Amino acid sequence: MNPILLPSNRPAERFYRGGARISVFRGEASDAPREPEDWIGSTTTVNGEPLLGLTTLPDGRVLRDVIEHDPTAWLGDAHVARWGADTRLLVKLLDAGQRLPVHAHPHDDFAATHLGRAHGKAEAWYMLQGGTVHVGLREDVDAAALADLVDRQDVDALLGLLHEVEVAAGDVVWVPPGELHAIGAGILLLELQQPEDLSILLEWDGFAIDGAEAGHLGLGFELALAAVNTRGRSAADLDALIGTAPDSGSVFPAAADEYFRLERIPVDGSTVVGRGFSIVIVSGGDIEIDGRRLRIGSSLLVPDAAGVLEATGAGELLVARPPAP
Repeated sequence: MNPILLPSNRPAERFYRGGARISVFRGEASDAPREPEDWIGSTTTVNGEPLLGLTTLPDGRVLRDVIEHDPTAWLGDAHVARWGADTRLLVKLLDAGQRLPVHAHPHDDFAATHLGRAHGKAEAWYMLQGGTVHVGLREDVDAAALADLVDRQDVDALLGLLHEVEVAAGDVVWVPPGELHAIGAGILLLELQQPEDLSILLEWDGFAIDGAEAGHLGLGFELALAAVNTRGRSAADLDALIGTAPDSGSVFPAAADEYFRLERIPVDGSTVVGRGFSIVIVSGGDIEIDGRRLRIGSSLLVPDAAGVLEATGAGELLVARPPAP
């Protein structure tokens, strides 16, 4: 089995604007105004959709089906022994053509109990182009007061609850389940997350979505907001969530390791990418892998059976993996 070069996989008509920065990064022609996400190597569907979001391989097969047919070749013995054919990973490029709304994602227990889902949605970001992010409450918030702001759609007050932080290319942000956050306009990032599409929207005014209907995951806001962390984050807490990635090696805080892993690999001459199921993104330079010359923005889907890969050239790779079994 060999690595597979993937074209972009952009669900259309999302509720927020974006996509141009993905086109530039990928070297692809697309000017669709609401394709702000590229779901790379996805076995996950858009919430409520039977197929949208799934990756189709160049030969026409659906990746989810291919992995279910031969999970060991794709994911490795140890992974399959613990989790079966569940990849435990969704990777996205995200271009915020406008500021995203204030929202949060449920944790595993809440998703299992109330939604019947196998995962919640922890996520973490690697910044390709920087800007402003809003992450974590500045102080504790009463649950009833938060619900009132949502009901009244007091956007300024909701956004004002959160820490506002400037981030640059190469910075990382860890967003635990339940953490309120919003990505600022102009940011391009690589996102690793649990393989679910579950968002609790606290804000929707000005977005192409009926938040009053869709924002609570069908649970009603009283229950949905119970999944949101209402505890304030100190400056020390923020330091544990947001920082600058090291030049090489694992880049996310250790708390993210139980959900997914991202490795930064500089290439100057020749180096190797370790064995294991992964999604490899060329984040800089001109690199050759498996006899294939890859430009910046190229995305490789790598099955475990492909073994160790040799990378040559000059540039940088970002290697996304599921948690270690």
